[in-house]
Amino acid sequence: MLDSKKLPRDVYIVDGARTPFLKAKGKPGAFSASDLAVDVGKELLARQPFSPTDLDEVIIGCMMPSPDEANIGRVIALRLGCGKKVPGWTVQRNCASGMQALDNAFGDIASGRHHLVLAGGTEAMSQAPLLFNRKMVEWFAGMSSAKTIPAKLKQLTKLRPSFFSPVIALLRGLTDPTINLNMGQTAENIAYRFKITREEMDSFALESQRRAALAQDENRMDEIVPIYDKAGNCFTADDGIRRDTSLEKLATLKPFFDKKFGSVTAGNSSQVTDGAVLLVLASKEAVREYNLPVLARIIDIEWAGVDPAEMGLGPVNATVQLLERQKLLKDDIDFWEINEAFAAQVLGCLKAWESKEYCEEFLNLKHPLGEIDPSRLNVDGGAIALGHPVGASGARIALHLAETLRKQKGKRGIATICIGGGQGGAMLIENVSEV
Repeated sequence: MLDSKKLPRDVYIVDGARTPFLKAKGKPGAFSASDLAVDVGKELLARQPFSPTDLDEVIIGCMMPSPDEANIGRVIALRLGCGKKVPGWTVQRNCASGMQALDNAFGDIASGRHHLVLAGGTEAMSQAPLLFNRKMVEWFAGMSSAKTIPAKLKQLTKLRPSFFSPVIALLRGLTDPTINLNMGQTAENIAYRFKITREEMDSFALESQRRAALAQDENRMDEIVPIYDKAGNCFTADDGIRRDTSLEKLATLKPFFDKKFGSVTAGNSSQVTDGAVLLVLASKEAVREYNLPVLARIIDIEWAGVDPAEMGLGPVNATVQLLERQKLLKDDIDFWEINEAFAAQVLGCLKAWESKEYCEEFLNLKHPLGEIDPSRLNVDGGAIALGHPVGASGARIALHLAETLRKQKGKRGIATICIGGGQGGAMLIENVSEV
């Protein structure tokens, strides 16, 4: 066992993998959230020189585990053969749950508590449950407390058809209870603030689809591993990419969240998707002990809060705070990944960084951060084309950024994500190949 008395400071990504992201198609998908993570985890761990029992912990981000997966991190650890002694636990920070899992692993390794951690996120959004509404729950309670046949018959007469109207957990979960707005409505607020047009949103969405299709054709999504369902069907690639879309087709879609005045549509929003992403993080001591390859080094992670009504601007604040702490400028960053919850949200972040007024008022900057080179942003597309399994996306953009830095020979990159409830997360990654 490694000596934890020596506190390591450097934290390395040594490997990572993800499932194909599978678009929800109106019914529960073939995989539960733990199924997805276990399938990708088996492949990832099988190619490591250490045993699953050598891991110090397993940390999983997940928003909606099934009723059988309450502490899904522990369930996944046990199903992966990590043994009874390896603790597993679950974190939840809405859309950034996967990045939060990486942050916790990063902190545990940097402090010397652990040396080798499996972390990431998973989500089976297609399996989000339908819930009984309050009236139905109260009716069941009354039926349960009725002890005699006459009492039960009387309670039965109180049953009404409206009681059967379900609560759709996915829609409820994507609505902020403090402001009573769903995430799409917050994107409309950002579009209004920065005067982002429907044409700009659709153009951004089309480019995401084009880049993702090209990356798929040129095998630049090599972090994906095949998975098999119980019927023996094999899934090898993200299936939400719309290769046949066009600006003309996107323009025909009606606004989804503000049907009268809005511009945010299904075509310029991220997709409801199932998927899992896992990474192996290690200290310098673990890299040397197990002779591990090195993909990248995590330098720092930052979290920020913003107005929940404009939750998509969270990356703006988190990124600026991260750059300031590290004493870096925008031009010190070679590649960027901004999770594409909505085209309006990403465009809003870019416009906020370019706005002198916004930077002065909300970021305390004397000068705007400036323009991000579009050719270095989401180079292989993003969640509009690939999907946004909320528990996994934060880990996906971190892993793909590390892969991009390696392939493009970039030095530094930032992966950043907006978070329902009015937050943002940002991770700074450095391209290194040895310790």
